[in-house]
Amino acid sequence: MRRITKLLLVFAAILLVLPTFLVTAASNDSKSGGEQGKISSKDEVVYAKLSATGERQEIYVVNILDIEKAGSIVDYGSYISLKNLTDLSQLKLADNRVEFTAQEGKFYYQGNINDEPLPWEITVAYYLNGNKITPEELAGKDGRVEIRIATLANEQVDPVFFKNYLLQISLSLNLDLFGNIQSPDGIQANAGKNKQITFTVMPEKEEEFIVEADVVRFELDGIDITAIPSSMSIDAPNINEMTDDMETLADAIKEINNGVGELNNGVSDLNNGVKSLSNGSKKYKDGIASIAGSSSELISASKSIEEALETFSTALANPEETGIGDLRELETGLAQMSDGLTITAEGLATLKDNYVNAYSALNSSMEAIPDYVITEEQIQQLYNSGANQTVVNQLIETYSAARKAKGTYLAVKEAFDAVTATLEQVSGSLAEMANGIDKMAKGLADAQADTNVADTLAQLQEGLSQLSSNYKAFHTGLVDYTGGVGQLSSVYHEMHTGIAELSKGTGELGKGVGKLHDGTTELHESTNNLPAQMKEEVREMMAEFDKSDFEPVSFVSPRNENIHSVQFVFKTESIKKEEPIETVKLDQEPKGFWARLMELFK
Repeated sequence: MRRITKLLLVFAAILLVLPTFLVTAASNDSKSGGEQGKISSKDEVVYAKLSATGERQEIYVVNILDIEKAGSIVDYGSYISLKNLTDLSQLKLADNRVEFTAQEGKFYYQGNINDEPLPWEITVAYYLNGNKITPEELAGKDGRVEIRIATLANEQVDPVFFKNYLLQISLSLNLDLFGNIQSPDGIQANAGKNKQITFTVMPEKEEEFIVEADVVRFELDGIDITAIPSSMSIDAPNINEMTDDMETLADAIKEINNGVGELNNGVSDLNNGVKSLSNGSKKYKDGIASIAGSSSELISASKSIEEALETFSTALANPEETGIGDLRELETGLAQMSDGLTITAEGLATLKDNYVNAYSALNSSMEAIPDYVITEEQIQQLYNSGANQTVVNQLIETYSAARKAKGTYLAVKEAFDAVTATLEQVSGSLAEMANGIDKMAKGLADAQADTNVADTLAQLQEGLSQLSSNYKAFHTGLVDYTGGVGQLSSVYHEMHTGIAELSKGTGELGKGVGKLHDGTTELHESTNNLPAQMKEEVREMMAEFDKSDFEPVSFVSPRNENIHSVQFVFKTESIKKEEPIETVKLDQEPKGFWARLMELFK
């Protein structure tokens, strides 16, 4: 009895509600009439079902229209079928034109699309233990699995979506099945017993993402992909502190460039000074070599003079054996000796003048070498400054060689100074001897005319004997002096070789420092405006990702207006191992509607 009562109540409710619903639907149609309606805005949500590897299978679009004025509405889209999701009113489709009647408020309808391509080409590849495998083969397998998801721009679609939309790709891995999960570019989050992995693709970017994990009985619920406009405004970061650091760096580079410029000028001056030193050193080397080379001749001539004086002195010591002819020969010999000594003295005077000039040039060049001292700490700072290491090595080697050359010079300078004085002294002594011998020759001539020849010869013999004795000492000193000059010439030859190498080194150093200065100048010019360049780069980078001025366009038809938003929602097929289907035998005929309705009240 109660079942019958419930059944009657249900039928009564259906009979009461059905006319009201039909009246409402009819009322909607009647209210809209033939008036033209108005859409204030429209949203499109594009749903796509993809295969497990990313191939498009099915697309439909849910259109959400905000009806500002009730009436006849026209929308556009290349649909193959339509479904009204708001009420039971009819939707008409002809030539990509959708017509219907709607009241004020939200109106929803679905349009199915057949061959319309999506803005992105999405591919998903699967690997098991390093080998590529199909989704069907992968289902239920164990091992190390790798999932590669790639997104590319689809050139068949208006690039406005690829350029302005941000993609979010997410997949959920059951932690009962997956372990040791790795996703270098993805964000991992716990979601119950699942691990949610999310990847982001910025506008205008093509990416490939990889997920790796150990799996048992592989299965995957599918990969979710959403695309929304990257319309948020991005504020530029505060980089004042960073630009301050860049400005400090630019100033430091400027100082380095100025320092290298001064170094370049200093090395240029050093190179010129060393060249002058090398030239002066060559003149000095040639001069001292000339002195050393003429030493043997000078010693030989001096020896001859010594022997001649001794012979003359011995001859005059026995006046009874000396005839008038011998006196005349002696007079002639003394005159020739005087002339020889005079020429030798003049030669030594000229040699002295040349030596003084060469030594002056050498001394000026040596004094031009700076006396500053570079400490080991300063050298280490120079190495750590980032300067070219080859140039720094050349600079240090040149500095060391210059210091060594100047030190050696200062050590032997006293010997160099003595050469001039000794040459002057020797030249003067020879001139005095020549003058004395010349007087003796004239005295001998006078003696021949004098009646008291014996007395005159005795005086002459005494003078020659004293001159011969003094000349022996002079000759001994001359031998020692020429020996010293020879040693000095030999030592200085080696020193000059070092100075020549130093000149060559400073030349190479000048070239290296010049190149270094060119490099630091270029670096300074490129970093001089670095803070402003950095700000401009940041601004351009922000502008690249700032899509706040993007105006949405319809995906289904360019004829649609007042587009508020367009979103994309994609999902790949799930991968599950198919279980065998058990066949159930039915013992009775399928129940009809009324039978199933009656069972609700049992």
